[in-house]
Amino acid sequence: MREMTYTAAALEGLAEEMERDPLIFVVGEGIGARGGNFGTTVGLYERFGPARLRDTPITERGFTGLCTGAAMTGSRPIVDYMFIDFGLDAMGELINQTAKIQYMSDGRLKMPIVLRGCIGIGNSAATHHSGSYYSIFTHAPGFRVVVPTTPYDAKGLLKTAIRSDDPVLFMEHRAVLNTRGPVPEEEYCIPFGQARIAREGKDVTVVGIAGMVNRALAAADTLAGEGVSVEVIDPRTLVPLDIETILASVHKTGRLLVVDEDYSPCGVAAEIGMQVMEHGFDDLDAPVARLTGAQTPVPYSAPLEEAIIPNPRTIAQAIRDLLAA
Repeated sequence: MREMTYTAAALEGLAEEMERDPLIFVVGEGIGARGGNFGTTVGLYERFGPARLRDTPITERGFTGLCTGAAMTGSRPIVDYMFIDFGLDAMGELINQTAKIQYMSDGRLKMPIVLRGCIGIGNSAATHHSGSYYSIFTHAPGFRVVVPTTPYDAKGLLKTAIRSDDPVLFMEHRAVLNTRGPVPEEEYCIPFGQARIAREGKDVTVVGIAGMVNRALAAADTLAGEGVSVEVIDPRTLVPLDIETILASVHKTGRLLVVDEDYSPCGVAAEIGMQVMEHGFDDLDAPVARLTGAQTPVPYSAPLEEAIIPNPRTIAQAIRDLLAA
């Protein structure tokens, strides 16, 4: 099977969907001739033209509202925020209109919109360009929340997101954009709500969120040399969340660590841990553990960035501590 980068795989998926459905268009800052800050639309402006690759001013609430209205009339807009942080300027529109219109219309109106942006800490992007915020959107009813970590998943989940009749937050961690992996040439989509077992193991279950999946895998490699078998699970989508796969893994291993670079209070790690406590308590041989980022504004300094989020060394130590509990 051919190998591609995450970015190239997602771009191919977007191009295929735009070719298939003329009602799909992309709106955002710099997504036209420039091809997007992260290469999300490279080459598509020349292929599909300015009517379907629409550059915008810095008016997030304005073009989010525009695309929400377009989705209500049957188009399939994709809002490319560049950084998901910028979407915060449109929160009133997103929470009160985009997420709720299907309920408020008694299902008569659909909301086939994809809200796409980069998340995560790294590259000295500082505090306005490093947020994740998926816990906010998992809390608000109406959204689907997708966090792919492999090229295969990036393409398959983006195609599913574009075809969905629900509003989808498609969040891409900066740490995975240049990673490479196998991507089939044939057509495929990946259903929402199906976690991926990134590594099988028998001693402890580690659920990694977004960019933490690869760091958890690196920690698992280290611990394998110590005779510890770590199972790593990538949820792939947070809404819907495949709690069944996580519970099945905990039934096998008896221990759970959730690793998330986002903040601990009211976060995704807390939600996963609580669901396992509610539905899999009898399988646990130790309390659920979580390892998260420090609750602080993101610093500009690269060493300080690294100091506030989990890394393979701290993940490996958290696993050792859990096994000793």
